[in-house]
Amino acid sequence: MFFILSKTVALLLRPSILLCVIGVIGLVLLLLRWRRTGRVLTIASFAALVVLGVSPLGQVLTHALEARFPKWQPGGRAPDGVVVLGGALSPKLSRLHDEPVIGNDAGRILAMARLARAYPQARIVYSGGDGTLRAKDGAEADHVLPLLDLFGIARDRVVLESRSRNTAENAAFSRDLAKPKPGERWLLVTSAQHMPRAIGSFRQAGFVVEAYPTDWHTELKYRYRPALDVIGGLARLDSATAEWTGLAAYWLTGKTSAFFPAP
Repeated sequence: MFFILSKTVALLLRPSILLCVIGVIGLVLLLLRWRRTGRVLTIASFAALVVLGVSPLGQVLTHALEARFPKWQPGGRAPDGVVVLGGALSPKLSRLHDEPVIGNDAGRILAMARLARAYPQARIVYSGGDGTLRAKDGAEADHVLPLLDLFGIARDRVVLESRSRNTAENAAFSRDLAKPKPGERWLLVTSAQHMPRAIGSFRQAGFVVEAYPTDWHTELKYRYRPALDVIGGLARLDSATAEWTGLAAYWLTGKTSAFFPAP
């Protein structure tokens, strides 16, 4: 039930979608007897879309997430293992084109290659199943092997976890496969925006990891200023809202160690 709600209710809570739904309702009311109400809803939804798209709200929410965990700094002994969370590959497009298709979170893949080369003794777990509601696209981890060959990473160094559908399952299934021993040093690779929820999920699963964030979308010292990119602003706001909603949902359902995990 949690998985279904996370893919439906959470989608409707994204500002752009919610406002578009309100606008459509307004247009329907305009065609019926409630023209005044319909006019108000239509104008209000359109105005809100423009204001939110221009405002820095999406960047502010994103920066708060990305700044939570700093860039990983090597120090001490080498890591014993690396867990890379899926989200960089498109299972559907990879299947259709018969080769790995990398999306916006390519930094996760690059980090895997970088860490594998820097720490040749470290074990690697790539965790990525099918996170779609209908589960018809196939597992993301099924398309990683050609990338390992491309980067010169021996296939026997990498364990592929293909059952997980969300971050909580990433943590639980990766722990079961990695079987981390007390005192081992493991890194967790995922997007900087996603790192707080990921760290909280791994802590809740009893898997001690260090944050290795990638794919930043904001500057180190972000200046809160409006922009004229309405579409881009709305997209950033939707993405940040989805992550904050996920943090709240995970906290309320006991899937994370804290509402907003910190280092």
